[in-house]
Amino acid sequence: MTGRFDVHIDARGVARLTVAHDAKLNTLNPVLLDEAIAALRDLATRPSLRAAVLTGEGERAFIGGADITAMAALATPAEAEAFIRRIHGICAAIRDLPVPVIARINGWCLGAGLEVAAACDMRIAVREAKFGMPEVRVGIPSVVEAALLPGLIGWGRTRRLLLLAETLSAADALAWGLLEEVAHRERIDARIEAWIGNLLAAGPEAIRAQKALIRQWEDRPINEAIAAGITAFAASWNSDEPKRMMHAFLEEQKLRKQR
Repeated sequence: MTGRFDVHIDARGVARLTVAHDAKLNTLNPVLLDEAIAALRDLATRPSLRAAVLTGEGERAFIGGADITAMAALATPAEAEAFIRRIHGICAAIRDLPVPVIARINGWCLGAGLEVAAACDMRIAVREAKFGMPEVRVGIPSVVEAALLPGLIGWGRTRRLLLLAETLSAADALAWGLLEEVAHRERIDARIEAWIGNLLAAGPEAIRAQKALIRQWEDRPINEAIAAGITAFAASWNSDEPKRMMHAFLEEQKLRKQR
């Protein structure tokens, strides 16, 4: 049983993505990774897509890491590289989605699972969630999108997480800046819906432009990042979205004043 990657898109253009391998804590094996990467790349081509929510099946785990049985069977450096490139592939496909991706962290979030969460645009977790990067305890370093962690939690905390292989509570992860919010399990979906409501209230082209610009900010020196912002701002006027939405805002203000 290798699990599956479920995709459901509602009428609003919001995709619900589920790593469905609860029997193995939603750990990632090569077959499941290939399925997820293909599905995410297909989603990226859909112009009606507005947002995505990624979670794990069940209540035990978001993603419990990479499948250690699959890793233990790797025999050569070439096989190891092929495997880790798949982990990078799912993270890159998430980052390459042109719309915001929300990580709905419903339990254990370990190793490759934490790298996937870091690749998402925002992260919300249940209070019972646990976080860790335990790779050094099984003889390998934390790699690929673990490189995003210093930008989220700083270098010192990244070193502590990767070198000491400690397990963090959701409260600690929130305090460190790894999470945007922690919620009771029965409230997490309502909180996500509130976030989605904000995203859907914004201009769809503006949201796509903003995500693309944030990606550039991550990779560029500050002067280049600012210049990229100027270009993106001007490019917004290639559609009628700014004029249409600004006029609607001004009309609404006018009506409020008349009441």
